Amino acid sequence: MAKMIKVTLTKSTIGASPRQKKVVEALGLKKMHQSVELVDSPVARGSINKVKHLLTVEEL
Repeated sequence: MAKMIKVTLTKSTIGASPRQKKVVEALGLKKMHQSVELVDSPVARGSINKVKHLLTVEEL
């Protein structure tokens, strides 16, 4: 089984740039404190790295 990570949106995207808002939405996050489980891949890690100041990441 592939390793999974849990990503939670902990800060608002109100002050973020439009590009950062699109990255957050592409990760599957729409609301504050919403969490999604993603496969731990380089693509997911790259997206998370772009908006790491808005997210909390846990390894499962």
